Amino acid sequence: MSRAAITDLYRIDDLLSAEERAARDAVAAFVDKEYIPIVGKHFRNGTFPMESVPRIAELGIFGAPLKGYGCAGMSNMMYGLALQELERGDSGLRSFASVQSSLCMWPIWSYGSEEQKERWLPGMAKGKLIGCFGLTEPDYGSDPGGMLTRAKRDGDSYVLNGSKMWITNGSIADVAVVWAKTDGGGPESIRGYLVEKGMPGFVAKEIHGKFSLRASYTSELSFDEVRVPAKNVLPGVQGLRGPLSCLNNARTGISFAVMGAAIACFEGAREYALERKAFGKPIAGFQLTQEKLADMLQEIVKGQLLAYRLMRLKDEHGKVDPAQVSLCKRNNVKVALEMARVARTIYGANGVTDEYPPIRHALNLESVYTYEGTHEVHTLILGKAITGLDAFGG
Repeated sequence: MSRAAITDLYRIDDLLSAEERAARDAVAAFVDKEYIPIVGKHFRNGTFPMESVPRIAELGIFGAPLKGYGCAGMSNMMYGLALQELERGDSGLRSFASVQSSLCMWPIWSYGSEEQKERWLPGMAKGKLIGCFGLTEPDYGSDPGGMLTRAKRDGDSYVLNGSKMWITNGSIADVAVVWAKTDGGGPESIRGYLVEKGMPGFVAKEIHGKFSLRASYTSELSFDEVRVPAKNVLPGVQGLRGPLSCLNNARTGISFAVMGAAIACFEGAREYALERKAFGKPIAGFQLTQEKLADMLQEIVKGQLLAYRLMRLKDEHGKVDPAQVSLCKRNNVKVALEMARVARTIYGANGVTDEYPPIRHALNLESVYTYEGTHEVHTLILGKAITGLDAFGG
């Protein structure tokens, strides 16, 4: 039975163009043939397969929705479908692409000077240059306005001091999009700085001991009197709108992507249940197992319909309301994580090994539940949209 015959119960494929299906299927083939066979080794070793980067670039995924500068100019729908397939492989693979595309290339494309765009975007689209996004700090995650990283003007440069934490791609990045308060100001003074690898005083140190996103490089960035030329400041935005718009942009793709992890867990659990026998018959024949599978399929269909509509809105209007994004991210990550846990129970004790996908996806989704806005933050965004009252900070 084909995937569409199982997970596409509401025939979402019928709503996609031939071009959109082709883009998704090309990424799916890469994930099946080249990535899934190696992800277990990388998850075990805590490494990222850099050999996959040129292939992702060939598929046009880096900066996919951007136009010009060597980018593919895909629709947001095509980008979301591609991310879903990468996530089906592993959150680490999808995180690499999301950070490169939505958090690094997008702000350069949206807020950068022509010189900055020409310098960075073509190489990033080809995967020859890697980017990271520096917003979260050791003591400031959900409250970015409290950041301590500072940039002080000194002649034709800015001098950066501070640190950033939990930065995907940090230790392998050629450029970091770093957000800092400028010249002693408050949140309204926040600017984006393109900090280049090798600048004196800039150190990216790998974070070890993770049980989540192990097939991904996560780093701490530190800035000690780092001199950044004024030409490396993003000129097109100032204040919290800059980093928050980047996050809202990335969240749309993540909302779609996590359904890939859910599909991987569902497909694997279904196949395992049909093969594994207990009391003389496949465990798929027991009512409780069928209830679990039915619940999982139900949430996949609902989540994909939400994500489909979100991406269509973004393609139609160029942007989407933060409340629309929060609803989709909040729902889809939560149910994907729950499905990974349920799938694990179908595998029994085998489900806690990295031979099968559920525990790896469950561990990864614990991070996705937190990053790009925690579940609680998205709850409060929706609460404000519903009531008109801001519950942040109280």
